[in-house]
Amino acid sequence: MVSIVHAARDIGRVRDISAVLARYGFGEVLGRMGFGSKRPETQDASVRAQSWATRVRLALEELGPSFVKLGQIMSTRGDVLPADLIAELTKLQDSVPPVPFAEIKAQVERSLGAELPDVFTTFDPQPLAAASIAQVHRATLRTDEGVLDVVVKVQRPGIGETISSDLDILHSLAALLERAVPESRIYSPTGLVQQFDRAITSELDFSTEAENAQRFSQNFEGHPNVKFPKVYRQASSKHVLTLEFLDGKKVFDAVAAGHSGKQLARLALDILIKQVFEDGFFHADPHPGNVLVLGTPEEPTFAMLDLGMVGRLSPRLRDLAVDLMIAAVRRDYEGIADVLWQIGTPTRKIDMNAYRTEVAILAERYLGKQLKDIEISLLIRDLAQGAMKFGVEVPTDFLLVGKALMTLEGVGKILEPELDVFEAAKPHFIEIIKKRYSPERLGNELLKRLEKMSGATSNLPAQLHDVLEDLRFGRLTVRTSDADGGSASDRLGRRIYSGLVASSLILAGSWTLSVDRVYAATALFVAAGLWLFGHTVRDAVKAWTSR
Repeated sequence: MVSIVHAARDIGRVRDISAVLARYGFGEVLGRMGFGSKRPETQDASVRAQSWATRVRLALEELGPSFVKLGQIMSTRGDVLPADLIAELTKLQDSVPPVPFAEIKAQVERSLGAELPDVFTTFDPQPLAAASIAQVHRATLRTDEGVLDVVVKVQRPGIGETISSDLDILHSLAALLERAVPESRIYSPTGLVQQFDRAITSELDFSTEAENAQRFSQNFEGHPNVKFPKVYRQASSKHVLTLEFLDGKKVFDAVAAGHSGKQLARLALDILIKQVFEDGFFHADPHPGNVLVLGTPEEPTFAMLDLGMVGRLSPRLRDLAVDLMIAAVRRDYEGIADVLWQIGTPTRKIDMNAYRTEVAILAERYLGKQLKDIEISLLIRDLAQGAMKFGVEVPTDFLLVGKALMTLEGVGKILEPELDVFEAAKPHFIEIIKKRYSPERLGNELLKRLEKMSGATSNLPAQLHDVLEDLRFGRLTVRTSDADGGSASDRLGRRIYSGLVASSLILAGSWTLSVDRVYAATALFVAAGLWLFGHTVRDAVKAWTSR
């Protein structure tokens, strides 16, 4: 019975989605997918006057929370989607009418398993903010430190079920779109929905955001100009998140109150560079609404909020991201192409000369300017798009770096029109390079490689024993192919001989490092024996294969 209800609900939702898309001029696409007429429905003049990208944004906003969040995820995919659509999607407004307090109270009590007065000494029924996933209320909480001011982020009742239903529909529509409209495959609708599914599922679990806040606080311990709200676990759950109340101003309000725009822009850049290039764990949506300015104009502090959407870069990807920035500063186009190749995952055989030429043309468009005029976010976006044309798939988290930089550049240029991102970032990159080639890190890398080599060499005796056993019992079979008509036995013998000699030299060299000269002499003796054995095996194989 439940499945029938769900099916009926989904059919009704699909009908609503189709009506909205048709109203915004996408009836032809719906028709090709099998939903009604292939001709777009009549639109009013105000709709017809809008660009197609604007109509996509307006349709997503009208379709509700799931589609707004989908649009926000799509705005990170500059490698796939056209620039004009990305520009519109970044404008998506995540603001909806608030949920009545009675429903919020019931949600908090259900999620925490306690009556509201038993957890909070006061709880303001009027929300501070209301968004598609949750709304935020002021409250006071009794703790070991006393009664503290907090904010309580409460997930909208029923939003999980709504998004789950919309996800099922979106997966089906994306697959249908790729089948019915083949030209849509270039935008990878199924891939976008899968990425959205992962992101929104994580965002619906507030315990993930609590862990993010704790990790950010640890990463910035000892940095007095950055603050992340403290999480009160005793009053938090999967659907309720209680955080320290931070009394600050929005960025532009802080500037109006006397803070230096230049100082705030530099501080924001410092924070993002540390998050991305040093920690590999960064706020993926640092727009002005997610930042408060605390402290005085002389000693400002940034407080970062809404930590549900984060990006992660592995140590290897961090190093490559730094290499890409350095290659960009040096205008090393071939270096940019090679680093981008290492960052991405090739999905097919690629003409490297054509690929490098394409990357050089794209990079030159931006790097021919003065450093202060270079827009790093757009450079990353266009380079990623160029790589995708050749089948190099760029990781999503790296694209999130581009989105974060785009947001920062936009705000930074308002706060400080002469902001030179490369120049401001230079000291950070110099310090990162120093750490990369520090004796401590090089020593750790060498130890890791030696551990891998020791694992390989420890397996060698057993593997050699297996080969000799096969030779002893007549099970060893050697197959050769001689396309050039030369002596295959000679080549095989030389390869075995060379391998044994190389192994003997490595073994001798390793043992020679010992301070005990007896071990050193023994190592050289063993090496000589292996060298002689190699000669014997080569001659034996040559004679055997010539029969």
